Amino acid sequence: MGGPSEPESQQLTGRQRLAAGLWPPRVTRAQLIVAVLLFVLGLGLAIQVTSNNDDSALRGARQEDLVRILDELDNRTQRLEDEKQRLDAQRTELETSSDQAEEARKQTREKEQQLGILAGTVAAQGPGITLAIDDPSGTVEPDMLLDAIQELRAAGAEAIQVNDVRVVADTYFSGTGGDVQVDGNRVAAPYVFKVIGKPQDLEPALNIPGGVVQTLEKEQATATVTRAEKIIVDALRPAKRPDYARSSSQ
Repeated sequence: MGGPSEPESQQLTGRQRLAAGLWPPRVTRAQLIVAVLLFVLGLGLAIQVTSNNDDSALRGARQEDLVRILDELDNRTQRLEDEKQRLDAQRTELETSSDQAEEARKQTREKEQQLGILAGTVAAQGPGITLAIDDPSGTVEPDMLLDAIQELRAAGAEAIQVNDVRVVADTYFSGTGGDVQVDGNRVAAPYVFKVIGKPQDLEPALNIPGGVVQTLEKEQATATVTRAEKIIVDALRPAKRPDYARSSSQ
């Protein structure tokens, strides 16, 4: 008979003993608490870094940029609130009208007129401003006029006409200083913007520090903003029929 067999623990290789010591992991309660605290601390630091980056971007902005951002946010908030009230009023009219079918047709006609104004296929009138840009040196570039359009839209402009060209959603400016084209149509200085909207919002948007008026004045151009109770935007666009899109309503 042979001698007694070696204990099983002595038959394990060094690698097997190492694996047995590491797995399954033996985590004490204190180690678990420390791990959770470290995770929470790391998450807080990551959030703080992101927040600091955002704040740094605002802290690095010029005062006039901050004024413009706040002004645009206030205007957009007010327009959204006005739109909400208008939709609530339409819903109330539909719910309380004795002839709901006629009320629905009335609102459809009003909506058609509104869409026609946005598309530039119908004339529009209402309160607003006139922006006249005189450019005797031919230094006003197309992108400067585009900036004016964007500022006016951000301030709530509902209809815009530049000289004899109606401005719509896909309007583009091209050319060079002294030879500006709007949607391929050449326009000559003075550039006259007829804008329908709330004058109390439109004029300040152009006159804020670092805004459109100051930028144009730096180019030796003269920008004059005039409020009016009645602005007529009568340059029209032909109605376009889509080549492929069709209504999905049955």
